[in-house]
Amino acid sequence: MPKLKVYNQKSIAAYINLRPGETRLGERIQFISKVEKLQENDAEFVLFGIPEDIGVRANYGKAGTANAWQAGLKALLNIQHNRFFSSEKLLLLGEIDCTAEMKKASNLEVSDPNYYPKMGELVESIDEVVSGVVKKIISAGKIPVIIGGGHNNAFGNIKGASEAFQKPVNVLNIDAHTDLRQLEHRHSGNGFSYALEKGFLKKYSVFGLQQNYTPQYIFQKMDASEEIQYSLFEDIFSEDRISELEKHLKFVSDDRFGVEIDCDSIANLPSSAISPSGFTVDEVRNFIAIVAKNKNCTYLHLCEAIATEDFPTGKTLSYLITDFLKNYSHA
Repeated sequence: MPKLKVYNQKSIAAYINLRPGETRLGERIQFISKVEKLQENDAEFVLFGIPEDIGVRANYGKAGTANAWQAGLKALLNIQHNRFFSSEKLLLLGEIDCTAEMKKASNLEVSDPNYYPKMGELVESIDEVVSGVVKKIISAGKIPVIIGGGHNNAFGNIKGASEAFQKPVNVLNIDAHTDLRQLEHRHSGNGFSYALEKGFLKKYSVFGLQQNYTPQYIFQKMDASEEIQYSLFEDIFSEDRISELEKHLKFVSDDRFGVEIDCDSIANLPSSAISPSGFTVDEVRNFIAIVAKNKNCTYLHLCEAIATEDFPTGKTLSYLITDFLKNYSHA
């Protein structure tokens, strides 16, 4: 498949910290030579990355999400292969090759009156590749695990899942924002708007939405729809957050649904819209463990994180991924 950089053991060799007597996940993880061989492989999960921040910049956000994939991958490959997780259940597919789009984006001048529409066109080109990869993974009977990149990539995930199942899918989004902005140029703030408009998304549930960063027109839109549900972060300060999450899970789990985790929802985690207020890492780990157990859960997407020298972003992403993998058991 064009624009998909398929990995092999040589691709990750430099990432793995070998130690006598120990086995790292990266030593046991599976590979394939091309995406067409997915169905022949017995791995349950397929991991790939989307190293871009074009959608974030097109949404007036902070650049840097392009580096989360490598940081998350390196941390994940170095966890221990032990009795708590069989590393062979995971296949490392590779990454969406965003090199050309990132170069084009860097050559655009913000002063250009068409800067944002042009950035949106680059986002659309990535959308097509993401949706194609997700469709192939799900059609092969496997579960995509995706590290972004911006939340613009939710559209590709939803479209790919919808086309694989040949019907609209539901989504549970743990996020401080709705990403239901207007249908203007494509960017990280309107992936769900476009998914609804195109008929790929049926039920949409936002858990942890923050009052201060949600426009009034979006509240009005959500309140008028029976297919959209949300819980405000401010309303669950003192309530049982697990019970509230389970209400959202019940809303989307009557059919196939994807799980979107925007790292903006985690307090103090470096991200495109970092905030001092939000869920803790441990809370989100628990949320993922609960959601992964549902039989209709069909993919996991972690997005908007930024790797920095003073915060273990990669390690955080690896915890979130392994919590999903360990708790996903739909046999």
